[in-house]
Amino acid sequence: MPGRRKLGRPTAHRVAMLRGMVTLLLENGQIETTLTRAKEVRSMAEKMITLGKKNTLASRRAALAYITKEDVVSKLFNEIAPGYANRNGGYTQIFKIGARRGDAAEMAIVRLIEKDAAAVKEAPKAEEKPAAKKPAAKKASAPAGEKKPAAKKAAPKAEEATEEKAAPKKRTTTRKAAPKAEEAPKAEEAPAEEKQD
Repeated sequence: MPGRRKLGRPTAHRVAMLRGMVTLLLENGQIETTLTRAKEVRSMAEKMITLGKKNTLASRRAALAYITKEDVVSKLFNEIAPGYANRNGGYTQIFKIGARRGDAAEMAIVRLIEKDAAAVKEAPKAEEKPAAKKPAAKKASAPAGEKKPAAKKAAPKAEEATEEKAAPKKRTTTRKAAPKAEEAPKAEEAPAEEKQD
């Protein structure tokens, strides 16, 4: 039953550990941990995503009270939770990956399900692409002869930019040569001493 596992830790330590793991899961999209910890993390992460779907001031404050990073809370409310608008729970998956080598503890990967989020993200991109193609089609209607010289003009500018970048490197080599210039006056001082004799 979720929330009842002690995980062999005092209450304060266990709560702090789970807060950190939930924050990492929401930040990175997946984490690797032991199976029993993964089940606890899944429970709390799904509660945080449900808070994100409510998107009220109270739910945002409740999420800030549990999640340890403010930017992760904003990511939760702006990116993660809207992707699961059509899903009622089951936002995470647990994959068993076998026993850990040192103590044979059963390991697992907890990850956020991306199907709904990917569909929401792809929809705006699909709308933007035709808009970008329309101006390109207008440019294509222009004579092709005008377009090619413009491209050729861009290439020499790129070469000039690389030459400008190479020039500062040469300057650094001249700076290294500066100490040799200091050695030269020492050589001039030596003949001056001979004249005094």
